[in-house]
Parts: sequence; C-alpha cells; structure tokens
Amino acid sequence: MSKYVYVVALMTGTIPALLAHPGHGQAGFVAGMLHPLTGLDHLLAMFAVGLLAVRVGGRALWLVPGSFMAAMFLGGLAAYAGMALPGAEWVIACSVLAVALLVALAPRPTIVLACLTVAACAVFHGHAHVAEMSQQQSLGAFCAGFLLSTALIHATGILVGMLMLRTAPLQVLRLSGAAIAAAGVPLLIGLA
Repeated sequence: MSKYVYVVALMTGTIPALLAHPGHGQAGFVAGMLHPLTGLDHLLAMFAVGLLAVRVGGRALWLVPGSFMAAMFLGGLAAYAGMALPGAEWVIACSVLAVALLVALAPRPTIVLACLTVAACAVFHGHAHVAEMSQQQSLGAFCAGFLLSTALIHATGILVGMLMLRTAPLQVLRLSGAAIAAAGVPLLIGLA
C-alpha cells in the first residue's frame, strides 16, 4: 500500500477499513492466504517480526518467526473452540508498536524477549483470523492459508532486513522499526 493511500485513509478517518476483516469472497485456503494481506495491522506486525529476527540474528532468524506462527496457530484454535479474547483488535494494533520498537531500540533484544513478545502478540492475530473465518470454510485449509501467507510476510521482512544490513548501517534497520512503530500509532487512534 503506498504511503499516499495510507495518508488519505488517515485524513478521512477510514483506518478501520484498512484493518483485516472478513468478506474476502474466497473459500478455505485462499481466504486464509488473503486475510493477513488485507489488513495493514497484520502486514506491519508480521513484516516487523522478520525485521526483528534479523535484528536479533543467529537462531532468531527461524525462532522468532516460528514462535509467532506457532502462537498464532494456537490463538486460532482458541477462537475455533469458542474462547473469547477481549480487546483483540487493540492488542493487534499494539503488536505493531511492540514488535517494531524492539527492532528500533537499543540495545539489541535477547532472543527470549523477542520470541516471547512475538508469541504474545501472535495469539491475538491468530484468534482474529479464525474468529473472522466464515462458518462454511474448512479450518485446516483456512489455517494453512494464513500460515503460509504469514511465513511469506516474515520471509519478506527477513530478506529486506538482511539487505539493509548488507548495504547500510544498523541504524537504517532501526529507523525502519521506528517508522513501522510510528505507522502503528494511527492504527490505535483509528480504533478509539
């Protein structure tokens, strides 16, 4: 989404329309794939998870995104079982800030802090995905779709982060985290 569309949306008060909601018109796997891609809150948080994995480095390149995806799946199962998570949209919007700030701030976060933070956020992302799933859709196909889509968003964040570190100083990666955190503020304001 271009920055101009985002600015217009902010100025016109249509931020909630940018958040992930049902109604993709697809079934099962395709609907699951599309869900994380249609919400700015999901996209930013998941991309920031990839950047955070690069910021921490080493085993975090697979542990941080893996923690997010495992917890997201568990959150989806909780929604399917009928468990409520009050304030899920708020936590999802806050997750953009939380993960992006870990990318932006010094010193570098530990792998444990990074994994615990993304896992706590991901439970709410997964819950929202499945809670908004159509009754007619297959849980397995829908979950496979949103897990694959999420993995691709994480991988994109990792690739972009690695390119940043190869071509620019660490501050550029940290500034990217700060920019994503700043983009998360209007998401919270839009929910007020």
